Amino acid sequence: MPNIKSAKKRVLVTATKNARNKAIKSNLKSTIKKAETAIAEGGDSAEQVRLAIKRIDQACAKGILHKNTAARRKSKLVRKLNNA
Repeated sequence: MPNIKSAKKRVLVTATKNARNKAIKSNLKSTIKKAETAIAEGGDSAEQVRLAIKRIDQACAKGILHKNTAARRKSKLVRKLNNA
């Protein structure tokens, strides 16, 4: 446990950012799974993929995903959509 005032503040800020990042990542994973399920079932998969790509871009913009990781995940979804 930190004793210095600034270190205590950093612990609070880190916890807040960690919670935010975790929520965004969880939402991202859920959206990607919904898109993959829609592709497999043949539902409104194009709309689900579009939403998943939007979430990936948002996570990338906030620094939660690296830009190459985001590009790879988007490419993977689009490939699945086109091959389905």
